[in-house]
Amino acid sequence: MSQLPVIVGFGGISPAGRSSFHHGYRRLILDKLSSDKRNETLLDLATLTGLAGYRDNSYVDQKGNPTPVSELLEAITPQVCNNTLIRRIEKECFDVHNVTFNKPATINAAEPITFTLRKRQLPQNIPANWSVKPLSATQIEVTLTGDLEVIFPDFKEALVQSAGQLPSGFQPGKLYQSRNHPRNIQMTVFGASDALNSAGIPWDKIAAAVSPDQIGVYASNSIGQLDDLGFGGLTKYPSIGKRTTSKQMPLGYAQMPADFVNAYILGSVGVTGGSLGACATFLYNLRNAVNDIRSGRRKVVLVGGSDAPVTQEVIEGFRSMGALAEDKDLLALDNLAELSGDDYRKACRPFGNNCGFTIAESSQFTLLMSDDLAIELGADIYGAVPEVFVNADGHKKSISAPGIGNYITLGKAASLVQSMLGQTSLHQRSFVQAHGTSTPQNRVTESHVINETAKAFGIQNWTVAALKCFIGHSQGTAGGDQMNLSLGVWQYGYIPGITTTPEFASDIHNSNLNLSNQHIEVGPQGMDSIILNSKGFGGNNASAVVLAPHITEQMLLKRHGQEAINRYQDKRAITREMANSYDQDSIKGLTRPIYLYDHNVLAGEDLEISNRAIRLPGYNQPVSLDIENPFDDMN
Repeated sequence: MSQLPVIVGFGGISPAGRSSFHHGYRRLILDKLSSDKRNETLLDLATLTGLAGYRDNSYVDQKGNPTPVSELLEAITPQVCNNTLIRRIEKECFDVHNVTFNKPATINAAEPITFTLRKRQLPQNIPANWSVKPLSATQIEVTLTGDLEVIFPDFKEALVQSAGQLPSGFQPGKLYQSRNHPRNIQMTVFGASDALNSAGIPWDKIAAAVSPDQIGVYASNSIGQLDDLGFGGLTKYPSIGKRTTSKQMPLGYAQMPADFVNAYILGSVGVTGGSLGACATFLYNLRNAVNDIRSGRRKVVLVGGSDAPVTQEVIEGFRSMGALAEDKDLLALDNLAELSGDDYRKACRPFGNNCGFTIAESSQFTLLMSDDLAIELGADIYGAVPEVFVNADGHKKSISAPGIGNYITLGKAASLVQSMLGQTSLHQRSFVQAHGTSTPQNRVTESHVINETAKAFGIQNWTVAALKCFIGHSQGTAGGDQMNLSLGVWQYGYIPGITTTPEFASDIHNSNLNLSNQHIEVGPQGMDSIILNSKGFGGNNASAVVLAPHITEQMLLKRHGQEAINRYQDKRAITREMANSYDQDSIKGLTRPIYLYDHNVLAGEDLEISNRAIRLPGYNQPVSLDIENPFDDMN
């Protein structure tokens, strides 16, 4: 009997804000929320970004003055809204007006030029027109005659000036001892902590209920840490005269999100790993978790992704590929003379007349459990993930071109929904969260994939959403954005519209699709399932089926019986109280990420080892070494 992987917690940080308790989702549909929920999310963003605080049982403004909530919200709401989602790149990332680049030049010296260098700066092959004289043990004097080939820094205006950035002023590294961690690692610590705390069950209690090796962590990103504290500085520093540090190499690896979660948040000794699959990376990691839980090998798995690619070097790399929405193309798209703040906010237009994707940063984590453990612990269940399908594109002419693999993954996902929930549910109560990058190529190819799948299954009007219109494309974490920001549909009943797209392009395939640039009201139980879709660079395709909480509860009732569900619901009430307490403290800015540095570090001498089990101090249950022979029929 396969265990059903259920979602019991989720969290993170994106351009829409904190993901847990649907705050990121709420930011997308602010105008559809009740005043209470709207105010909660605005206050949450305000305390995250330093526009407000909470002291002595009262909210305070930036100056620390106690302020009534109504006055505070009136003052900060415009700034909160302007400082979230896609917008013009801010100086916290880099100065778009002064992008540095190296410019070669030749200096013709009419007279000899003399200058001093450190010995380690002397080129390996000394030019013929250099005269070198030692000055000390460390310094030399160089006299140059004739032409000098030099490279000096210059500055230019960035050609791409829009991105999905974390809320302005949010600095995750200040919330814990970040010790020169790359931005992506800082985001990981915040995002994973948010997901764990959102579950409402202390991690110690979860860990005590299972064997240490029944825990898993699958998390990574698609391109590593490329800011100055990671691989970016590692490759750049030698050429600009800065010293390479001992941390840049190890902290640059793409699997670091999983490594940091194990070492400094969970203390996990269970299975770990980080799959990489370009834009499908999060869904690849989700697939590993689903397979582990369904097979019974794992009882609880934290799945995550974290990408921080809003750097001038990464943006220039994608721009040179012709993949990004350049300012000149945005001007031409709307026949404008210059771009305003509102124009930058509309840079990403999935399935509309568009000119390239908008890069973004995000960190998203989702906590999954086996259905029996969730029932035992009284976990609050937000949905279930029965399967993730992955297929490659086959032979390709260009590694970056789309191919046929996504037809297979989406077709399998639609088939599973029909098999599990019936044809009517697939036709009328499912929707697709599209990859929706906002490139001219994607709008044609992905719309064809979804439209042809709809035709094949007899779906007349399949609703398609595309969250990247609000937050941009966070590379390997994009599937996590789709996952965590879609769960709010089952709480508030709105599928976010593709609101940045004035009209859908004439070359897309939409005979059997429902594309809307307005939010679509479906009700909290109007949708039974969501299919998350990823079409990745290099031929990495994934489609994940996510079942609604009301559908999941029906399945659990059938498997476990009413009596067990009654006991479960009593426990869940306590879980919800604890989770809500965390949420309210977070709204007030009172919580801090989990970061357990130099905590309960074990060595081999600390273990109790026999030929049947290994016992670890601090862990309730042992690791069993009673391994059965899986090939006994061949012995």
